Amino acid sequence: MDFSAEYKQKLVSADEAVKVIQSGDWVDYGWCTGTPDALDKALAKRTDELKDVKLRGGIILKPLTVFEREDAGEHFTWNSWHMSGIERKYISRGFAYYAPIRYSELPRYYRDSSTPDDVAMFQVAPMDKHGYFNFGPNASHMTAVCETSKKIIVEVNKNMPRCLGGFENGIHISDVDFIVEGDNPAIGELGAGAPATDVDKAVAKLIVEEIPNGACLQLGIGGMPNTVGSMIAESDLKDLGVHTEMYVDAFVDIAKSGKINGSKKSIDRFRQAYAFGAGTKKLYDYLDENPELMSAPVSYTNDIRSISALDNFISINNAVDIDLFGQVNSESAGTKHISGAGGQLDFVLGAYLSNGGKSFICCSSTFTDKEGNLKSRILPTLNPGSIVTDTRANVHYVVTEYGKVNLKGLSAWQKCEALISIAHPQFRDELIAEAEKLKIWRRSNK
Repeated sequence: MDFSAEYKQKLVSADEAVKVIQSGDWVDYGWCTGTPDALDKALAKRTDELKDVKLRGGIILKPLTVFEREDAGEHFTWNSWHMSGIERKYISRGFAYYAPIRYSELPRYYRDSSTPDDVAMFQVAPMDKHGYFNFGPNASHMTAVCETSKKIIVEVNKNMPRCLGGFENGIHISDVDFIVEGDNPAIGELGAGAPATDVDKAVAKLIVEEIPNGACLQLGIGGMPNTVGSMIAESDLKDLGVHTEMYVDAFVDIAKSGKINGSKKSIDRFRQAYAFGAGTKKLYDYLDENPELMSAPVSYTNDIRSISALDNFISINNAVDIDLFGQVNSESAGTKHISGAGGQLDFVLGAYLSNGGKSFICCSSTFTDKEGNLKSRILPTLNPGSIVTDTRANVHYVVTEYGKVNLKGLSAWQKCEALISIAHPQFRDELIAEAEKLKIWRRSNK
């Protein structure tokens, strides 16, 4: 069937398309690399005409034009499902807010919401011969967004990789209201960060030695998971699988080293399943039209039932800090927002239910604050305002450069002792003194 006539009928300029947006509307900006470009610029031109337009999206990789003006907050607010560094800066400017939710719940949230989007606009790959626009590496929750939005505008970008192999990874032209052909900007990149430190390498080594052949991997974002990935790529491991929330550059390195084939996966054999991907051009080139990859909604990839169905599931994620009760904070520095809940808890729970599965929460034992003071990441209690991402009942392994401990099922004093054993030696006596005050340190430990 030829869709060229319908395409021409729906093709409009970005300026024309954004005229459907009215004051008070909820406008979805898609997700990560799918965040609109030309449409964002066009909407910014209408700033003076609009009030209280509520935008939502997440993990934006470059500043939005609508927020360039000093008075932008009087016209627009940004509501994020999971914030990038750019979005954290928007919080300090007073017009951005985090929307706490388990990432896996997003598709249902959209489908059940009493306040659906008035308009959804986002970047897509060019239409294929069957009339479908692919979401690129952003399957995530986008089908649910499209099913529930009153108006849908797609911005076509020839540089968007076509990410296939799964389901709910595109939208048909018949469900689109307007098509905009933008300037085809390069897809936003998310670098791997600074080179691996000695601490990163020490933590990674402790984790990699726990990974068996045939394991199924999930890596979070950040230096330590990336270092684990690099170490896996250089290891003798084989027959690995991938089932992850976020596809990152480290997976490309592992796959190209011949370590990934998915042959041992009990579901989705031979395929690497993921909800979204962000990284460098190397990653986008690898994802493009790759039949080994499986682009799927986050309600599937992060479903505890999907995760637990995979034997020897290995989940690796970062933390900001952890207290002696075993509560993990991966979202804030006190009341200062850093990251979202994402899927960390889903993978902690799912990995433990997996036959042979393990979840690892990793962090350096210390950090240096702005004043140059050395601070422990293992604390007596979390700082006021800190968010509990993983509750003390759910945490499995915790790893620092000083060791790894399995906290599952430990009594309060055992858990406390285990965590102090992997704290920086400089802080251990202080932690013991505080633990005694909290009544979670046995005298016999001395």
